[in-house]
Amino acid sequence: MRRTIRQIEYFYTMVRDQPGEAYGMLSRLGAAGVNLLAFNAVPAGVEQTQLVLFPESADLLAQVTAEKGLVLNGPHHALLIQGDDELGALAEIHRLLFEAGVNVSASGGVADGRGGYGYVIYLREQDVATAAEALGI
Repeated sequence: MRRTIRQIEYFYTMVRDQPGEAYGMLSRLGAAGVNLLAFNAVPAGVEQTQLVLFPESADLLAQVTAEKGLVLNGPHHALLIQGDDELGALAEIHRLLFEAGVNVSASGGVADGRGGYGYVIYLREQDVATAAEALGI
């Protein structure tokens, strides 16, 4: 099975839970040349949403957000896994992490409809090195 695993950084910010907030953030970042490897938006209470940004270049994201006055929390650590979509692909990853004693604090993924998948695993700081070793990165 073809699979790539890389350690990435992510940042998050809180916005009002209303139409257009994600669009505004994403369009400003795109116009400034920030490429995102992944993106997530989740409710955070009644009136707020947490936007989670996984930039290809953390330095560029920091520069652009500072120029635009946007406040980000991070960097935090995650793993980005991309590979051929087959039964048990995620189970094998979780088995390796389990055997290494790594607790996955959160994760999310999607099949691309063309035989591949992308998967993000959020890690606690103390588990980053152990997870990387367990997965051979």
